[in-house]
Amino acid sequence: MNEIVPVVEMTDISIGFPGVKALDGVGFRLYQGEVHALMGENGAGKSTLIKALTGVYTIDSGTITVLGENKRFSAPAESQAAGISTVYQEVNLCPNLTVEENILLGREPRRRGSIDWKGVRSRAREVLAELHLEHVDPGSLLSSHSIAVQQLIAIARSVEVSAKVLILDEPTSSLDAGEVAQLFGVIRQLRDSGVAILFVSHFLEQVYEISDRMTVLRNGKLVGEYLTRDLSRMSLISKMIGKELEALAELDEAPARTRTRSEEGSTPFLETEGIGRKGSVANVDLSIHPGEVLGLAGLLGAGRTEIARLLFGADKADAGLIRIKGNERKIRSPRAAIDRRIAFCSEDRKKEGLIGDLSVRDNLVLAMQASKGWARRIPRRTQDELVAEYIEALDIRPANPDALIKNLSGGNQQKVLLARWLVTHPELLILDEPTRGIDIGAKTQIQKLVNRLAAEGMSVLFISSELEEVLRVSDRIAVIKDREKVAEINNDGVCAEDVMAVIAGGTQ
Repeated sequence: MNEIVPVVEMTDISIGFPGVKALDGVGFRLYQGEVHALMGENGAGKSTLIKALTGVYTIDSGTITVLGENKRFSAPAESQAAGISTVYQEVNLCPNLTVEENILLGREPRRRGSIDWKGVRSRAREVLAELHLEHVDPGSLLSSHSIAVQQLIAIARSVEVSAKVLILDEPTSSLDAGEVAQLFGVIRQLRDSGVAILFVSHFLEQVYEISDRMTVLRNGKLVGEYLTRDLSRMSLISKMIGKELEALAELDEAPARTRTRSEEGSTPFLETEGIGRKGSVANVDLSIHPGEVLGLAGLLGAGRTEIARLLFGADKADAGLIRIKGNERKIRSPRAAIDRRIAFCSEDRKKEGLIGDLSVRDNLVLAMQASKGWARRIPRRTQDELVAEYIEALDIRPANPDALIKNLSGGNQQKVLLARWLVTHPELLILDEPTRGIDIGAKTQIQKLVNRLAAEGMSVLFISSELEEVLRVSDRIAVIKDREKVAEINNDGVCAEDVMAVIAGGTQ
């Protein structure tokens, strides 16, 4: 590969938001005729870097060059004018227009002041033929085609404008294997014609199949740039997640859980069979027994949260079935899940869990009030008794039920969210990243709480990006990769490296 002048070079790029350094001195290079994967977990800075390159965000510092020319994009139109085109996970075309209209939209050939529709049809056929999409009728409505074909039409639009750079942001998230193969055929064809392609995906196998090089980001910083063939899957995962896990493992915090052994033939509290949702997760089999902690392990974006949302009815499954205590049940909404004694602590406690302008008391009793119905108000005395009990039990500080929840630390906010669900006496507690962003002391308390709840007979589904934490609290571990469950491990003498090997494609 002739690496002389990059098509795109971003040097020392920094972007900050209030309280957050989204990118900190990041560099990135993209060359003609290559597929370059941008890798990192959610929150690593991938989307911010793309938005800087496409003019959605203005950089605070650093330089961007396109074919050696300095650029400072302040709007997407400026980036597009420089030859940079983006195809997003959610196709941003006009479904109510035809294929040909979408391909030529805003650039239609004209004749005597009017659109030359014969010319539009002819040019659209030429572009489709270049991508071996002759079977697509240019006069058909875009909405009549699958998401996969719509994405190919979006790429065709980029080809028509002779884009130098094509950014593909999670293009395969809603595609099946055959559709992915078709898309990859088009990507290779464009790469071989000299287009520089930036590819973003959580699917490791696809990244290794299609990319020539990759850049890895972590916590808004550049980890490194590598030839794909020179970087093993295990090394990539290690670079993506870093070594932050060691701090938790080295501390003398919550004791490792005394493992529960489910009696053979006993009935799980919850069991799924082939549960899935198109574009989300597929064919997931899980079982969680009373008194058992099942851990979900996998990279961010692998599908762990999507599984949790299906079990809680926040998203509706369109395949498979769920059994509660051996009986098939439909869980079509969070209210239905609550009625089945299922509780869910979301990973995004600020947006999906807590109401910042309400008090600790109001937040804590919210789920119980919802389950009773808003017409049957919980008496204030009952509220005060419950709140006092759980403030003491979970050591919530300050111990003031009238304090606004937004003024508490992250760890104490998380304890209030846990308390909210515990007052409903759930039989299954789903915890999605319950210790993210909180201090080690609060982590220890929450881990101890999980141990105690399981010892008392509660079923717990525990999701965490920190493998050591999953190992510390779980009886069994289901490994999620590329939106599917790929393995299940009994937690006997298992270490983080064993789980990472499974995620990377090895065997346990």
